[in-house]
Amino acid sequence: LTLARIASAVADATAPTDGDSARTVLENLLADKRERLGPSAALYVESKLALLGLTLLQRSAPNVDGPKHLAFTKELLRKNEKILTEQAVGGAGGTGDAAASDGAVVHSAHYECAMVYRKAVCPPEAYYREAIQYLHYTPLDALPAEEQLALATDLSMAALTGDGVYNFGEVVQHPILQCLVGTPNAWLVELMEASAAGDVAAFKAVSTKHAAEVAAQPALTGRAQMVQEKITLLAMVHMIFERPSSERTLRFADIAQRIEMAEDQVELVIMRALSLGLIRGSMDQVDGTVEVTWVMPRVLDAAQLSDLAGRFGEWAVKVSQTKDYMSEQAFAA
Repeated sequence: LTLARIASAVADATAPTDGDSARTVLENLLADKRERLGPSAALYVESKLALLGLTLLQRSAPNVDGPKHLAFTKELLRKNEKILTEQAVGGAGGTGDAAASDGAVVHSAHYECAMVYRKAVCPPEAYYREAIQYLHYTPLDALPAEEQLALATDLSMAALTGDGVYNFGEVVQHPILQCLVGTPNAWLVELMEASAAGDVAAFKAVSTKHAAEVAAQPALTGRAQMVQEKITLLAMVHMIFERPSSERTLRFADIAQRIEMAEDQVELVIMRALSLGLIRGSMDQVDGTVEVTWVMPRVLDAAQLSDLAGRFGEWAVKVSQTKDYMSEQAFAA
């Protein structure tokens, strides 16, 4: 892997002035040294080569066939994803800290390539999944400041507009989001935090306050209706989560107040949440209530973890009291 990383560094240094030579460095390494490299290092070089092609494509380099390279990258990612999965299942790659570190480097290269590819071809939810994986294997301080800013911006946009992305805690709890603080895109931090909390009022306030910035983002304006639906659903999900499991029969009127919609629209919101698998339960249209038996798991912040710990404590006390009561009844009998 050391040889592969050296070659990649040389290619990266050469690419800004001579993209063809940079590609040749990696192509020759794969052609002449593949067996010496081994599967993991070869996968690393392949990922870096595909990423280099995507970078040159973004720069409109004359010697890069766009459709051909995108098709090549798609197939390469599919193949390498399968290899990484098989290695993980089989425990390939050795043991110990060094092996774990090498594995992270290989995974990071693969997911960086996948992330850039998905940014080029869409959809945003696919980019979001790859970017989250990339951050899992990549130390934030290893990225230049401008890359951190771009990644934080793109990831926030993908979370807000991606179809099926509802676990905003993955981004809000990651240090990457704080890279936006003090920048022109700092408003995205407020928008993401409001979304993660399911706070409709705060989301509307931020959107109004930064209306010009929001309007300048085609990703948000083009999927405005989806974003609004997502915030509405998250508001209801958080309302449910905040209640003890024994008190999860909610009135439509209370839901309407929380999501800031008319009460006659609540039934549609509940049906949408049920169809998406965000909650499980049943509605009673006559009584105007919904009984929720399950709510989607998600990343929790410190306050939510503290609240959950308190509920576990209350549950433990109830279990202990029930045990004592049953023991007393058995003794009395």
